[in-house]
Amino acid sequence: MGSNEFEAKRRQKFLVQSVIWFVFLISLSYFLPGVMLFYAVCGLYDVSRNGNLDGRILYRYFFGNGVPTWALSPFNILMDIVTLPYINKKIYQLQDLPEDCQQEINELLEVVKAEKVVDELASRAEKIRRSMIFFKWYGKNIDNFYTVPAFHQDYKYIRTIGVSVFNKKESTDEHFGPLRTTLRVLYNINDIKSQDTYIKVRDVENHWCESKMFIFDDTLQHQSLNETDEPRYCLFVDIVRPSKCHFVMSFFVKFVAMIMQKMNHIFYSSWVPLK
Repeated sequence: MGSNEFEAKRRQKFLVQSVIWFVFLISLSYFLPGVMLFYAVCGLYDVSRNGNLDGRILYRYFFGNGVPTWALSPFNILMDIVTLPYINKKIYQLQDLPEDCQQEINELLEVVKAEKVVDELASRAEKIRRSMIFFKWYGKNIDNFYTVPAFHQDYKYIRTIGVSVFNKKESTDEHFGPLRTTLRVLYNINDIKSQDTYIKVRDVENHWCESKMFIFDDTLQHQSLNETDEPRYCLFVDIVRPSKCHFVMSFFVKFVAMIMQKMNHIFYSSWVPLK
């Protein structure tokens, strides 16, 4: 299937899903107006966190790929309350995190630097537009063709470890992560020299040639782009959000894990798994 045909089918599917969802919302508003009002208020607050709202982001949040995030907005707002007095900074620097969390991330990066991750994955990923390998998913260790024992140890904060590979001229659509129990830590593994490979979170762009690490709340609308003729390898890590009551947040993450551990194929359906 050519790229134009693939894009046409994707847009057609997106339109059909939007129409079905619109009919469902109209029905819900008629039969359960109180529930609909509650979700409308939660959703408006949630999407407003992105700043600089326009018709495009509102449509994507309420009728497009942001619908799962909207559906979970009451739970995500609760997570923002539970983690107080740690205010959700949306975009973080490593030093914003607790010292023991920083230590875990730094130790993980030392492992990545010592391993030949790119060499191990290159032969399997070179002909795939967008691929992903997970070593740990919400705390559960994943066995693959490539084993890194350090990735399978127990961590206090780190819950998910993976590597995403974007081949040349490959980018995602603008999209929203579903849950705010964790923060997303990305680290560019291979050396990037071009400005044209970066992640964009609303108006903020992080170019991997300038900063190899980027930490953010992935329920914000974001997009990853590789507009070069070279692949991009990125370490993909989720950490438990900082909280005065770490065991409470850890419990929420374990609760989410029971639901999510068999659903990663839904959220990463556009990636080909490397096994």
